[in-house]
Amino acid sequence: MREGARVFLAGHTGLVGSALHRRLRRDGTTEVLTRPRAELDLTDQAAVRAFFAAQRPELVLLAAAKVGGILANSTRPADFIRDNLLIQCNVLDAAREHGVERFLFLGSSCIYPRAAPQPIQEGHLLTGPLEPTNEPYAVAKIAGLKMLEAFGRQHGLEGIALMPTNLYGPGDNFDPEASHVVPALIRRFHEATAAGAPTVLVWGTGTPRRELLHVDDLADAAFLLLSLDDPPALVNVGTGQDISIRELAELIAEVVGFEGEIAFDPSKPDGTPRKLLDISRLSALGWSPRIGLREGLVETYRWFREAGP
Repeated sequence: MREGARVFLAGHTGLVGSALHRRLRRDGTTEVLTRPRAELDLTDQAAVRAFFAAQRPELVLLAAAKVGGILANSTRPADFIRDNLLIQCNVLDAAREHGVERFLFLGSSCIYPRAAPQPIQEGHLLTGPLEPTNEPYAVAKIAGLKMLEAFGRQHGLEGIALMPTNLYGPGDNFDPEASHVVPALIRRFHEATAAGAPTVLVWGTGTPRRELLHVDDLADAAFLLLSLDDPPALVNVGTGQDISIRELAELIAEVVGFEGEIAFDPSKPDGTPRKLLDISRLSALGWSPRIGLREGLVETYRWFREAGP
């Protein structure tokens, strides 16, 4: 990343955006442009174009997205595909129009086929059907990275697309109606402990496996790639290890201090059976995660208690 570059960080208050913002402030070498949603609605094309025309960012980090867990994706699929397509189209097109030098796009491991070989390589994209519970979100993210790729070929916009595994950490969304698995379980076990409840019910069978990455490790990977003269266009970011939902629930219960019974509800959807990313492309560049799962969960639970539900 060129020293002194004007950086637009879209989505700076979210889980990924706040981690990127922490890293930018720590480096202290760039001018960071941020706008809360109340000031700049990224689904509004005219507002986005006016912002780019006035501010002229040279580097864009697109961490803004509509995200959620299985419940939110299952009940509001139209919102997820519409809002994410609008955000991506508006920001990418404005970046092209106003001469942005480099564009960092944040995707998700859910872009890969539900039955992709494990571990999942970047080349497995578009080789099979998606997981039905989050297909609209995944389709939007695939469209975004393909749009970035096309803008590079036709207009010379230099793009990097990161496909992170399941993320967690400070700044996560703990809303029970919209959260992903880690914040959902942290809140559920916290509230059960506070209420003295004897049992916590977890969705699904507990058998699916998930790879979990602390969001500050993702930020480190992003800045490594931004420092390269010729970075790969599509890169998986993960840990190379996974854990079953049952094991994860037991670990979070231990971190929170819940001593009751953990029960599973097989009538609820499991989601993708397994999503383990092949991170050899990123590892070859010298990157590896530095925050262990237990350490990261302890930090995240501390943040949750301090921030308040």
